[in-house]
Amino acid sequence: MDWFSLLLEGLTLATLVTAHIAFTCRLSGKPAKRRYFGGYLLFLCAIDAISHVLALGEAFAAGGELLALFAFSRLALKSSRSLSCAAAVLAVYTSQLSSGIIGSLECIAFIGITGTPLLYPLVILAVLLAFALCWGSCQLILKCLPPQEEPAPYLRLPLLTTVFFFAAEVFFTQTVYGRLSVPAPAEPGKHLGLLALQVLGLSALLCTLHAYRRACQGQRAQAALDALSQAARAQRAYIREARAREERTRALRHDLNSHLTVLEGLLNTGAAEEAAAYLTSLRTAADALSPTFRTGSAVIDILLADKLETAQGITAEVSLLWPRESGVDDFDLCVIFANALDNAVRACLAAPEPRSLRITGSRQGNFYRLSFENTCPPGPLPPIGTGLRNVKAAAEKYHGAMQTEMEGGRFRLHVLLNISERPEGRSEQMS
Repeated sequence: MDWFSLLLEGLTLATLVTAHIAFTCRLSGKPAKRRYFGGYLLFLCAIDAISHVLALGEAFAAGGELLALFAFSRLALKSSRSLSCAAAVLAVYTSQLSSGIIGSLECIAFIGITGTPLLYPLVILAVLLAFALCWGSCQLILKCLPPQEEPAPYLRLPLLTTVFFFAAEVFFTQTVYGRLSVPAPAEPGKHLGLLALQVLGLSALLCTLHAYRRACQGQRAQAALDALSQAARAQRAYIREARAREERTRALRHDLNSHLTVLEGLLNTGAAEEAAAYLTSLRTAADALSPTFRTGSAVIDILLADKLETAQGITAEVSLLWPRESGVDDFDLCVIFANALDNAVRACLAAPEPRSLRITGSRQGNFYRLSFENTCPPGPLPPIGTGLRNVKAAAEKYHGAMQTEMEGGRFRLHVLLNISERPEGRSEQMS
């Protein structure tokens, strides 16, 4: 191998390392560190040496890059399995596609200049152009994907399309172009056709990822609409119960003079036992006007009564005193408690007896911690669904957090809320 081939190989590997590591770190939302570049460069050098010695071809090199990037994302960046797989496939495919597009342009541009001194700087320029195209394509891909702070469900769906594009590109690269060798000129029509296919491949990838982003946005909008509907139902239940209580209170107040007259008559006639029994009945009627739960929040009281009243066979324990003054408005309390209670009751009913539900709350400085603990069917911790995502979003409004855990047939949901101030961007009219 002559000096120019070594220079070209080193430049190509350096651009690959820069593009792959930078893209993977950006996608995972983690900072890129120098040791990442060095370690990945050594691994690519080893793969490239094995590929040359054993003549394994471009497919082996691409597979090695995929495994290396996947392992790097999982071990060094601690990303999830699906995100690591997506980062590896997208990064390697983008670099392969960029090299293929520039390779087609090389074959067209090199007609008539092969064997001249002008060939060497043009080959180096092609490597740099491939890196620039790869870098720009990676930026477009990052814009087409959902932001890192937002959930990206069903990431495997666009990944399947990308894998197909990737396999086609590796086939083109292995059969027509080489990463380090100067491509041999051929008829321009052939390379123009390949160039068009590869540009279409890049366009199709960006369109697929853009459609995926819009689908995620639609799912988040639907989740927000579901949360609004659920909160509206909880508010209607609260209003319905408040009206019914007001009617009962008005009826008792209307009949109060009559009840007092009866008591006075019983006491005047010396019927003390009858008077005591009548007074007990009157006290029972008065107690029925009070809420079943007294947590300090009328919204929470109504939701607890509404959700737990239909939970037959579930032993419920509530130890909660909501602060009278807090920055959390009733709407978000409805979202948190309605979703948490629905999930808890559903899990309890699916679990073997005895079934229990425990709700506690405690103030910790400017924060308030809510805990929902319930029995659940045995098995691994289930993924976060729409309801818990709504709870998490409500908690993050108040600079708080949500945590779930499961142990010994019991599921626990912890919600931390900052009750000292209102969330940014929320109007006073929402209170």
